[in-house]
Amino acid sequence: MFFTVMNLIQYVEEQFTANAKVAEFPAFGAGDTITVYYQIREGEKVRTQFFKGVVLQRRGKGATETFTIRKMSGNIGVERIFMVNSPGIEKIEMNKKGSVRRARIFYQRDLTGKAARIKEKRM
Repeated sequence: MFFTVMNLIQYVEEQFTANAKVAEFPAFGAGDTITVYYQIREGEKVRTQFFKGVVLQRRGKGATETFTIRKMSGNIGVERIFMVNSPGIEKIEMNKKGSVRRARIFYQRDLTGKAARIKEKRM
C-alpha cells in the first residue's frame, strides 16, 4: 500500500486519537472555567492534582490538540498548556460556561479586578 507523507501522518494521528478518551471530556472553549485533574509522578508515587482556571484558547487538531488555562495564584497569573489527548489527564470538569466573542482571549492577561470578569452563559 502506497502512502504519501501527509496520508501517513493522518493515519498515525487517527490511530493515536482512536485510543484517547477525548469523547469523555465535556465540550469546552475559550472563556469557560474548567477544572483539569491530572496525574503527577514523583518517583514511584502517583498522585492526582487539579488546575482550575479560565480557558484562554484551544488550538490544533487530532493528536496535537492543546488548550491553555489561566488561573490567578495570589496576584500572579499562572498559565498551563495541556494536551487534549494526554494520558495523564484523568478528567475535566466544567464549572462555568463563559460568553466571549473570540476564540483566543489573550487580552485577559492585561485585565485585573472587575474588568477581568467573564459574563456567564446559562447552561
